[in-house]
Amino acid sequence: MPIQHGDEALAARLRALLGDRHPVAAAATISPGQQRVAGLGAGAGADFEIGSVSKGVTGLLYADALARGEIDRTATLGDLLPLGDCPAARVTLASLATHHSGLPSLPRSAGLVRRSVALWRHGANPYGDTLDQLIVQTRSVPVGKPRARYSNLGFQLLGHAIAAAAGASYPALVRERVADPLGLDVFYVPATPAQLRPDALTGTTGFGRHRQPWTGEAVGPAGGIRASIQAMARLAAAMLDGSAPGLSALDPVARFAGSAVRIGAGWIALERDGHTVTWHNGGTGGFRAWLGLDRAAGAGAVVLTATSRGVDRSGFRLLAETAGRNASRPRR
Repeated sequence: MPIQHGDEALAARLRALLGDRHPVAAAATISPGQQRVAGLGAGAGADFEIGSVSKGVTGLLYADALARGEIDRTATLGDLLPLGDCPAARVTLASLATHHSGLPSLPRSAGLVRRSVALWRHGANPYGDTLDQLIVQTRSVPVGKPRARYSNLGFQLLGHAIAAAAGASYPALVRERVADPLGLDVFYVPATPAQLRPDALTGTTGFGRHRQPWTGEAVGPAGGIRASIQAMARLAAAMLDGSAPGLSALDPVARFAGSAVRIGAGWIALERDGHTVTWHNGGTGGFRAWLGLDRAAGAGAVVLTATSRGVDRSGFRLLAETAGRNASRPRR
């Protein structure tokens, strides 16, 4: 599939959608036979934090591990991670993949308030934990009723459990099963700032204040992937053409929010006006990301920015336009 770099028309549309509040941004559209990419204020190789779109990647890896027979639907966290006999050890990977595990959004820790204050006052990274630290925190986490509840902690544990089943680290699993097979040149999971590429962008708040990069071993599966717009375009195209691993992750299997919103393995499916959009968004201290697919139309769209202002509305609109549909704002 030909990729048109620096597409001027797409760049102009991106600027119109985002306005002047996103000086550094990029977008991609995918339609049958074509990918288009464009950037504002950054080169084609610049890498962005994609935040919780990482959960969608972890969902693909989960579905792929099921297909490979490395795990089954009854596998628990305690089967794969050294959690002892704590309540979280009995949580199944299947419930984690659909945010129905009963785990809280984050583990309660003595430093949570301090980290939050440091983030908002100084732009500090609140997610620098190691995997060992995550395991220790999880041993004291209570588990509630298995209802729909978005959990960053759950996807951190899910990704590391899948990696353990494969005998690899999470960054290595992303590289070996997603980045390398799909030719994603800039698609990686840095554990420390020292592992950032030279073209790694610095995120900012909506008021232009810099934010430290959100790197950390523990957070990788839930929000630690960085990628270029070209890599994200190729990933979206691979999910549409069937070459990505773990595509069953895109198929909704549980209700998530009301009757119109369901969830697969990490991927949210929004039904409206007779069509389904499969999507995920992401946000970190200084970045926002959105990836969506209209699988029936063979269309996809990606929006990345190095500013912590939301881009969901722009992403939905760009996808609707790419799919040739009415671009009215979706109900969420």
